[in-house]
Amino acid sequence: MKHLLSIDDLEREQVETILERAESFAEVTRRDIKKVPALRGRTVATLFYESSTRTSSSFELAAKRLSADVISVKASGSSVDKGESLKDTVETLSAYEPAAIVIRHPDAGSARMLTDWVEASVINAGDGMHQHPSQALLDVFALKNRLGSLEGKRIWIVGDVLHSRVARSNIQAFILMGAEVTVCGPPTLIPRGIETAGCEVRYSLDEVDGADVIYLLRMQRERMGENFVPSIREYARLFQINSRRLGPRQLVMHPGPVNRGVEISSDVIDSDQSLIAEQVSSGLAVRMAILYELLTGGSGATGAEAGSDGPVPIGEPA
Repeated sequence: MKHLLSIDDLEREQVETILERAESFAEVTRRDIKKVPALRGRTVATLFYESSTRTSSSFELAAKRLSADVISVKASGSSVDKGESLKDTVETLSAYEPAAIVIRHPDAGSARMLTDWVEASVINAGDGMHQHPSQALLDVFALKNRLGSLEGKRIWIVGDVLHSRVARSNIQAFILMGAEVTVCGPPTLIPRGIETAGCEVRYSLDEVDGADVIYLLRMQRERMGENFVPSIREYARLFQINSRRLGPRQLVMHPGPVNRGVEISSDVIDSDQSLIAEQVSSGLAVRMAILYELLTGGSGATGAEAGSDGPVPIGEPA
């Protein structure tokens, strides 16, 4: 595996390999010395044409924890503002011989297009409304840590499915790992034909009490050229998950950023049933694992003992 462009490109065995590697890196992040030399001497470039907090910061930190050098480019404030094309920007970055390029771009297919232009591994950090594979992998990782397995679990994805690349990636990832997936939202926010992805469709929360996990999506108003619901207040009345709608055994997830009081209430966000903080912390370990698997081919054995903290995966501390 050289690139990570879409969950659809992965087999279950490959997902499980990444998750196992992420578990070892999660153990590293709990130590006093949090770096390993796995990618020492390599360069990772991040190229973000859309706003990001969690994804960009966790990929940059993941690369640094693996001892890679990092080049970070945001479209705002770069030559992109002066009209430079994506291809020219990538060719400029290629002069630094990056081992990997992590890209977020508003156009679907942009990450796959990069693979024709560069020798580096390409990681899709979000391409329009198409895919966000690393988010799906970290969500699976966070859920497995809480539930042990996704086999047979019932997961509802609720909200603006139409504009959500997270929804598309997560439907594929959850089903690949054995879960039963239902998407739910107003008819205007459910993509036509989404059932062909293997999920069920609901237009109300009437049966949400049967879900083991409720995965909430925000209204992506930045992608909306028209009104898709009568009002935000009406949407919240019909589709918000709050303490009255959440059962005692149900878990709640959200990819962020969260609109408190719209798709989810503050009391649910701050409850023990929320995995939102665990999703963020899982992102670092999973993205370390992605970079490691792509750039080393998964080679590298567990290192020797390192004091009382036990073995350090992938060599001694950097």
